[in-house]
Amino acid sequence: MIISPKIRGFICTTAHPEGCAAHVQEQIDYVKSKPALENAPKRVLVVGSSTGYGLASRIVPAFGGGASTIGVFFEKEGAEKKTGSAGWYNSAAFEEAAKKEGLYAKSFNGDAFSNEMKSQVIETIKADLGQVDMVIYSLASPRRTDPETGEVFKSVLKPTGETYTNKNLNTDKKEIETVTIEPATGDEIAQTVKVMGGEDWKLWIDAMQAAGVLADGFKTVAYSYIGPELTWAIYTDGTIGRAKLHLEQTAKDLNAEFGDGTAVVSVNKALVTQASSAIPVVPLYISILYKIMKAKGLHEGCIEQIHRLFTEHYLADGGPKLDEKGRIRIDDWEMRPEVQAEIDGIWDKVTTETIDELSDFAGYQKEFYRLFGFGLDGVDYAAETDPVRPVPSIG
Repeated sequence: MIISPKIRGFICTTAHPEGCAAHVQEQIDYVKSKPALENAPKRVLVVGSSTGYGLASRIVPAFGGGASTIGVFFEKEGAEKKTGSAGWYNSAAFEEAAKKEGLYAKSFNGDAFSNEMKSQVIETIKADLGQVDMVIYSLASPRRTDPETGEVFKSVLKPTGETYTNKNLNTDKKEIETVTIEPATGDEIAQTVKVMGGEDWKLWIDAMQAAGVLADGFKTVAYSYIGPELTWAIYTDGTIGRAKLHLEQTAKDLNAEFGDGTAVVSVNKALVTQASSAIPVVPLYISILYKIMKAKGLHEGCIEQIHRLFTEHYLADGGPKLDEKGRIRIDDWEMRPEVQAEIDGIWDKVTTETIDELSDFAGYQKEFYRLFGFGLDGVDYAAETDPVRPVPSIG
């Protein structure tokens, strides 16, 4: 079939297998263009490994340091007349590339929140690797089923105090509009924390510890975002922010259990991802941010961010550099005062008529399409292609 992008709201319902493979290869090529990562972890588990930061977190240790990797994700396989999800095709491409390099790569597709998935992964670690040196938690999901009670929790993107009103970019219509969001209820806040907080991260670590598959001195990291004050009401001070506070407390709890320096939260840069595209206000902020950071030569994508996470923190002399709250900050370039001052200056001025002049909406759109394998150089999008692409270790 010929595969073209079909946009519905903030998601693309199709994905291109060759395009996704080209996107993965670009990231692999970037990592391989850099010096080899000395003393990198050699056995890495990535929970949430199929797109964005999670995919980059698998690529960097594998192709930069020769690591064996296990990835966990929940993606859709392609069928004869229907495309799979981008994450499925990304994972297929990753495994094929790893195989060519002689790297161990095993993937699991299913509910990462479930006890069954944890058991399957643990048994594979025991059989194939013995133990892992690093666990990266990069899971993003709108809902979670409690593995003990079966209760389903759903996250919401809402403020937690007063009603919030601000500018928003309607990416479908390319229009600046006003968005108003009512505050979350107490139950909505609690449910969002259940889904996006640190509970499942700790359940993974505790289950692995009980099974003896965590190496002495293992490290674990989970990803977060803070962002500028203009997005705080919907993010940092909103329901997601409450969940991220829980994530940070979880890191402290894990350090109390396993020793200081074991667990850390990494605060990453705002980027176009499937998750960030769904958050009101954020696409406009990212569009402006991209214009400024590109002009200053500071722009990074997921692969550059995660490569820097390893080189400047995990593999640096003295280990990770932490802020006053014990977090890694690879959003440091984004949060430079001069960058944020320029964003503030543009925010009040940007209108539907000045989007292209004052922001990099074209860059935002390009990155959005690339998430799903569209707009990659060297890919013939007019050619017939097979949407059925196996992930080798899944079959």
